Amino acid sequence: MHIRPAEDQDVSRIAEILVFNNRVNYWPIFKDDAYSFGKLTVLAVAEEYQENHRKPGCISVYDDGIIKGFVHVEDGEIRKLYVDTFFQGNGIGAALLDYAVSEHSAKYLWALEKNVRALSFYQKHGFHLTGDRTYEEGTTEWLVKLER
Repeated sequence: MHIRPAEDQDVSRIAEILVFNNRVNYWPIFKDDAYSFGKLTVLAVAEEYQENHRKPGCISVYDDGIIKGFVHVEDGEIRKLYVDTFFQGNGIGAALLDYAVSEHSAKYLWALEKNVRALSFYQKHGFHLTGDRTYEEGTTEWLVKLER
């Protein structure tokens, strides 16, 4: 298996994957240029992760010589799961999801209702919509809860 706990030297790659995925997947929904291309930078995300996500074991990376994706799990919730867009479709997301469930007892997650690709992925891998919804903080977009 190529999944291991994230280390300090991984933070820039984690940030790079997160930023690019956010731009590709969320900019079409939110259309917020100032956030997507101003506030959301690799350096800013790396610094935020360096400061706030040092809890041991909460972030794991898929690393086969290149970090291709990561999952962030806390208290049974998958908070983030991203695969570099260049490596999507190769089973990395499924491996990270299975790892989160088996190794970190992940039971649920929240996803944007309009992110149909993500919803389809999670449902294909055993998660189901619960009917619970809440607004994404500071927006009018719905988050939906999925459980395993």
